[in-house]
Amino acid sequence: MGRVTERRRVIRVRDGVVSARPDTLVAEEPLEIRLNGKPLAITMRTPGDDFALAAGFLVSEGVLAAADDVQSIVYCAGAKEDGSNTYNVVDVKLAPGVPVPDITLERNVYTTSSCGLCGKTSLDAVRTTARFPIADTPQVRLTPELLAGLPDRLRAAQQVFDRTGGLHAAALFSEAGELLDVREDVGRHNAVDKLVGRALRDGRLPLARAVLLVSGRASFELAQKAVMAGIPVLAAVSAPSSLAVDLAAETGLTLVGFLRGPNMNVYAGDERIALHSGV
Repeated sequence: MGRVTERRRVIRVRDGVVSARPDTLVAEEPLEIRLNGKPLAITMRTPGDDFALAAGFLVSEGVLAAADDVQSIVYCAGAKEDGSNTYNVVDVKLAPGVPVPDITLERNVYTTSSCGLCGKTSLDAVRTTARFPIADTPQVRLTPELLAGLPDRLRAAQQVFDRTGGLHAAALFSEAGELLDVREDVGRHNAVDKLVGRALRDGRLPLARAVLLVSGRASFELAQKAVMAGIPVLAAVSAPSSLAVDLAAETGLTLVGFLRGPNMNVYAGDERIALHSGV
């Protein structure tokens, strides 16, 4: 299996002094996800937790909702012409009775480390396929002070970022602020898929009492993944997109952006935040 980091030679310039040295970079390799043997998607990812990534991706696509929906997840042998395994092709086999979606050219998508599922922008599709309606779950109540402390806890848990500076991270916290899980990846959407996939395989979906924190911006894809996993609160240290805000408002997701110290913007679902003063 590929390594999480790789070493490359770099020319370093510091205060006019030039030197050559090895540098640690985050690894990026393609992962092809197959469903019942048929190619479904390719994503550029950091190797590791590939089975969880594939499972989480299929949760966000509305294919999986429980661990029992999966019969097996395996690396495909013979991925190279010489028959050796690249560990870059994963096949998910659905359990008997689980509906197989129609895999057409339109559904055979390419995802990248920056944009997620490019072109999938239908609010109606997410609302109609979500298995765990957020509005139907008991309401989480969070204080701004609790939210303010989460980014530092996430940063402290980013082991690979400390060596490379080139990874996104996503973390799940309890409503009491306890760190439940954290994943890193070159793609922020992959990091979320790894979290959700691990929760699926551990039988913990829906994540109805969890807070999802992401290290970058809050795109539509990330809001979609939170909704599909039944996560009621999505917080980001950077800005949300307009479509992410629209999706949050449509589905009842609490969306917090620019979470930096005691400062934050609440774009939707403010009823879950115990604000001290009205607006």
